[in-house]
Amino acid sequence: MEKARAVALLSGGLDSTLAVRLLLDQGVEVKALHFYTGFCITEHKRRLGLRKEDGQQYVNPALRAAAQLRVPLDIVDISEDYYRIVLNPKFGYGKNVNPCIDCRIFMLKKAKEIMEKEGYQFVVTGEVLYQRPMSQTPERLKLIEREAGLEGYVLRPLSAKVLPPTVPEIKGWVDRSKLLGIKGRSRKVQIELAKRYGLEYEQPAGGCCYLTDETYAARFKEAFATEGMITKDDLVLFAVGRHIRLPSGVKLIVARNEGEVRFLKGFKNRYNYAYRKDGKGTFALIKGEPSQEEYQIIADIIARYSKREQCEVCMRVGDKELVLIGSPADDEFIDQFKIYHRQGVRG
Repeated sequence: MEKARAVALLSGGLDSTLAVRLLLDQGVEVKALHFYTGFCITEHKRRLGLRKEDGQQYVNPALRAAAQLRVPLDIVDISEDYYRIVLNPKFGYGKNVNPCIDCRIFMLKKAKEIMEKEGYQFVVTGEVLYQRPMSQTPERLKLIEREAGLEGYVLRPLSAKVLPPTVPEIKGWVDRSKLLGIKGRSRKVQIELAKRYGLEYEQPAGGCCYLTDETYAARFKEAFATEGMITKDDLVLFAVGRHIRLPSGVKLIVARNEGEVRFLKGFKNRYNYAYRKDGKGTFALIKGEPSQEEYQIIADIIARYSKREQCEVCMRVGDKELVLIGSPADDEFIDQFKIYHRQGVRG
């Protein structure tokens, strides 16, 4: 019999890594696909040059997983189209600003294109029945397949035995008896399997999408309520720095570390900004034009987050360049303007 061939959605998390491993155990030829959306927490930290608590560098989780599994991996950048989905999801948001149903449909459509173009037979995912309340119920899984044009051709190895048989199982491309019947949010079975296989995986095991993060969602909702719109830049910047809304409606985005300083400086050509003149401190983007009295507030905030000492602060606002003396603002004073503080989420 001709060897079965599948494309697999590989995030690098526990479930998708195991799903691929189960297919490899059956001799299926697997090509992994990792869709870059721009919202992966681990990848964002890696790009900022941050390190884990143990000092290790962050690595792309899909690259690590593919290396362990010894499968070819294509990283597909879908960020341009994905931004539009985040801003206007047909099937709405989950608990925060996660368009999970639209996300799965979009990724499966892309996987279908690659599957058909390159002669693969079906698509594999690490989805687990009832693990995610918005997108992983039987009805939603069926909806997602139908919308993606893949009815019957999406195999979910971790939950196959508690789902209807798929085309790959019916046609004998895979042995259903060797697949699993996991359902629910517990990952005890998966963790034990990973130990047995000797697989490393991204922690926490439940995913790494900023769109499910409460603080990110609070910033998203506050910006839409205050400014009446969300830009592509906003979707990137919600994940970076401290977000402070001044009385006039101007927003400050203040870097928390060297990686964020470097990152925010990349937006200097599009926004006003402020920084400690001698470079020994933070950097802040200024979204909007401050009122006259807010210049000093900004200088004092920069001083607070630049070694908490009085310093000269440079600002560029439109065509104006200013230098002010900043005295560290009290945390209590700054807290009243922090966006996540207003939303009841401390971060």
